[in-house]
Amino acid sequence: MPYTVEYFNRRVLDEIESWPVGILADYARLIELLMEFGPDLRMPHSRALGGGLLELRPRGREGIGRAMYCFVRGQQVVVLHAFVKKTQTTSKRDLGIARRRMKEVQDD
Repeated sequence: MPYTVEYFNRRVLDEIESWPVGILADYARLIELLMEFGPDLRMPHSRALGGGLLELRPRGREGIGRAMYCFVRGQQVVVLHAFVKKTQTTSKRDLGIARRRMKEVQDD
C-alpha cells in the first residue's frame, strides 16, 4: 500500500513550490520514492535526524533543498518544514521548527 504525503500547512508547500526548478524536479522524484518505499528510503535520498524526524535531500544545479518530515498514523507522511540550504549544517532554528511541528501532528 503506498504512502500518502501531506503538508503541515500551505506555507510549507508554497516554500517548496518556490524552489529553483532543478531542486524542485529532484524533490518531485524523491517524493515519489518516499510514497513507494516509506521508511525504507535511505541515504542519499533521506536521512534520519533522530526522534522520528527525517529529511528528504533534493539537490539541483542551483543548490540543495531540505524537506523535514515524519510518519504519522501508519502510511501517512507529513512534510513539516522545508528550505533551501545556504550553509553546510542545518540550523538549530530549522530543526526546532520541524520538531515542534512534529510534536503537534503526533499529538492530534
